[in-house]
Amino acid sequence: MKKVLILALAACSFGAFAQKGKTVKLFNGKNTNGWHTWHETTVKGWHVMDGVLMSHGGNGDLVSDKEYEDYELTFDFKAAPKGNSGVIYKVLERPDLKTSYMSGPEYQIIDDKNYPDPIKDVQKTAANYDMQPANDLTIVKPAGEWNKGKILIKDNHVEHWLNGKKVVEYEYGSTDWQVMVAKSKFAEWEFAKAHAKGKIALQDHGDMVSFRNIKIKEL
Repeated sequence: MKKVLILALAACSFGAFAQKGKTVKLFNGKNTNGWHTWHETTVKGWHVMDGVLMSHGGNGDLVSDKEYEDYELTFDFKAAPKGNSGVIYKVLERPDLKTSYMSGPEYQIIDDKNYPDPIKDVQKTAANYDMQPANDLTIVKPAGEWNKGKILIKDNHVEHWLNGKKVVEYEYGSTDWQVMVAKSKFAEWEFAKAHAKGKIALQDHGDMVSFRNIKIKEL
């Protein structure tokens, strides 16, 4: 009996390990299973059409049901003309936090060329929002066209990729990171307290934004 139990536990451990390194769909292309609206239990406003997940604005951020720690997240995104959005990670969904970006870094999504307000490089596409600009501002495709994004997090090393090129990297929680936070608008927010795990949020900034092929591989 003991031998059978040991074998069963070993099988479970192997299965968990195998699943950890497997790429899975975070968005299945059909519905919003696995997601909910910020501070809600269901999804409001976000919808799926022809394999694309989208919001027309005013529906609140869409948040993953699960928390994640180390992973590779890949996604296609398309900003509307003059639009603004982002992918926010390490999100703490607490009642005292009004928005998802109060606790987590943001992979910025925006119409760099035509956004109606002046924007700095740290506010442009693929930036570590308000912290670090993307190191190549020429490779982003214009609003209305699909771009490929990637966020890689491993042992507090974070990378942003855009259309196949690494454009941002930093050490989350490091002294250098803390200096950047102190100079940003996040200095007094929960964002400034480094934490291992968090949810993933697709930002509804009030504009139309579209996502597809959202996949995650836990590392």
